[in-house]
Amino acid sequence: MTTEERLYKLEGIVEGVMATLPGRMTALENRMTSLENRMDLLRQELKEEVRALEDKLTQHMASLRQEFKGELSALRQEFKGDLSALRQELEGNLSALRQEFKGDLSALRQELKGDLNTAFNRMMLYLTALAAILALLTFLR
Repeated sequence: MTTEERLYKLEGIVEGVMATLPGRMTALENRMTSLENRMDLLRQELKEEVRALEDKLTQHMASLRQEFKGELSALRQEFKGDLSALRQELEGNLSALRQEFKGDLSALRQELKGDLNTAFNRMMLYLTALAAILALLTFLR
């Protein structure tokens, strides 16, 4: 094959490629447009799913917040009840201790009165004895 034949053959190939190239370019552009449209649709779907998940998360957080508030309120009530019961118990114990102290104090007062009366009676006895001795000494002089 000569150079001219080769060149002629190559020109035929180039003309064939040039003839099919615009169709292929159009098909490629159509595919690109189709892919861009699919990407836009996928972006939209993704945005919608993200929004739905955000809404679901917001609702779940609100639900958890309400549940937490309820539990916190229940714990506060329980704490108030326990504190009130403890306060009542302490007041009862304090009242019992006061009564016990008053009883002990009263017993000590009675014991002290008895000891003072005994001491006073002895002193009166000693003074009476002393007066009797002085009276005898006065008569004996």
